[in-house]
Amino acid sequence: MIVSPSDGGQASFSPWRRFVPFVALLALAVLVTGAGWLGYRYTYDAALTRQAERGQVQMRLYAQALESELARYDYVPSLLSLDARIDALLRQPASPERVAQANAYLAALNGRAGTRVIYLLDARGKVLATSNYQRPDSFLGEDLSFRPYFRAAIEGQLGRFYGVGTTRSESGYYLSAPLGDRDRPVGVAVVKIGLEPLENRWQGNDSQMLLADENGVVILASDPSWKLAALRPLSDDQRARLDHSLQYNRAPLPQLALSTVRPLANGPSQGGDALVRLRQGPPMLAQHLALPGTDWDLTLLTNTSQARVAALNSAALAGVLAAFVLLLGAAWNVRRRIVGERLAARAALEAANSELERKVAERTADLSSTNQQLQAEVSERIRTENYLRQAQDGLMQAGKLAAVGQMSAGIAHELNQPLAALRTLSGNTGKFIAHGDYDTAQGNLDRMIGLVERMGRITGALKSFARNPAAGQRHSARLADAVDNALFLLETRVADVAPRIDRDIDAHLAVRCDPNRLEQVLVNLIGNALDALKGQPRPHLSLHAYESGGMVHLTVRDNGTGLSETAFARLFEPFFTTKPAGEGLGLGLTLSAGILSENGGNLTAINHPDGGACFTVALPRATEELRHVG
Repeated sequence: MIVSPSDGGQASFSPWRRFVPFVALLALAVLVTGAGWLGYRYTYDAALTRQAERGQVQMRLYAQALESELARYDYVPSLLSLDARIDALLRQPASPERVAQANAYLAALNGRAGTRVIYLLDARGKVLATSNYQRPDSFLGEDLSFRPYFRAAIEGQLGRFYGVGTTRSESGYYLSAPLGDRDRPVGVAVVKIGLEPLENRWQGNDSQMLLADENGVVILASDPSWKLAALRPLSDDQRARLDHSLQYNRAPLPQLALSTVRPLANGPSQGGDALVRLRQGPPMLAQHLALPGTDWDLTLLTNTSQARVAALNSAALAGVLAAFVLLLGAAWNVRRRIVGERLAARAALEAANSELERKVAERTADLSSTNQQLQAEVSERIRTENYLRQAQDGLMQAGKLAAVGQMSAGIAHELNQPLAALRTLSGNTGKFIAHGDYDTAQGNLDRMIGLVERMGRITGALKSFARNPAAGQRHSARLADAVDNALFLLETRVADVAPRIDRDIDAHLAVRCDPNRLEQVLVNLIGNALDALKGQPRPHLSLHAYESGGMVHLTVRDNGTGLSETAFARLFEPFFTTKPAGEGLGLGLTLSAGILSENGGNLTAINHPDGGACFTVALPRATEELRHVG
């Protein structure tokens, strides 16, 4: 029987063939969309580039018009220095006759020049004469020494300044010049110009124009609502400085809601052009031009709707062309595959007829060899499974023995403390009974019962071997109570050493830890401190607790000899101890550190600068909920 290769392939790939049309359509849609997006982006960027070039020409014309408007009045402040009436007033500022003559001259000059107001300041910034002297809100007699244009002119320079008047709240451009010797001017001439005619001409155009000063505040705009708005955020220091100088007469200076959509790197001014959006409006092309001779920045905002329409048309055309090319390529590929499949099928049938018998023989030999290899592998796997099972049993037994060893060491260390306390309490109880003090004896018996119950709880821990703690079980302990219990258990050793004990522990401090475990840690630390205080002339034990960052810290400090470098290197190593043989197992600090780590805390040690060792216990602070549980 001869089986065609196409039969098996069709049976194997028939489930996938159903998805081939969908995948092809999805790929076609992706390619057409990509071509449309590329066409849109290219056409949009090209249109924006051409629009930016036209905008640059338009901005240069606006800048030249603005420069020409400002240059028309450059001569006016210096002209005042040539008039004898101004010179006479500066020599005799208190003369009413001189003031009247200067006021009349300034009013006439202001009318001929077409400026808003012209006035004269003395060397201290006081207005001596002004063209608006006949108005009720005249500048006459005002102190304008705080204005930057006055400070620039009194230093011998020409002042240029845009601001809002403090008297009538009228904005304008101020020109100032020193009068007299430039090194020591005797007065300052100031001309205020209104720029509203330029602003009115801007309002008739399709594009939007705005002019910002050195502070980024809009001083001229085709839209009057943008005036005195900030183009960039102003810090509190900047606002305080502007309020102090009264440059904008304490205007609120809201920030203009102008957000950048994306910068344009292919514009005529690299890094300067960008697509922006005003509030939720359509994107606009923003172009900037620095005004020569000033710190002002001219911004042109033009509509990009025509560029978007052209880009959408190009995107549609690019998508149609891409679809046509892809469909043509797909038809050619299908034709090529059909011809190739026919030729391949003919060659495959001829080759199959000639090699079929040879393949049958080879397959028979291969099957026999494979059968022998499989039998050998099965035997090897059976032996390997037996070895693995024996190794696993050995590892489980070793793990149990290791756990029993660790648990027995901890239990032996924990039982040693209650037994010592029972020994002490039982001896004291006999003495109290002999002296007839039955109440104290009864109290000792109650404590002994508590210690026995505690030993029962400790030995009961063996029942929890090979069983994880109950999920969600949490404990809390009051730190002061745990310290009291630890000192009680060490009462005999405390009495032998007789140290001065300083305690600074808030009675309400509670930590997330089992009370018995916490007492075990404290007994170990305080007991080590008492051992270090033996033989000291003035033994001192300090217990200080504080809270920081959600953790409760307790320091146990003695004034003994401190810790050596060798002890620091092996401080938390099991079975390491600096005590004589027979007085310690070397497990106290190891177990204490393990207990604290299990409860989310830690144990650290340092040598105090004033002498002695200082151990710090850190545990998480217990919440109100856990305090009730504890």
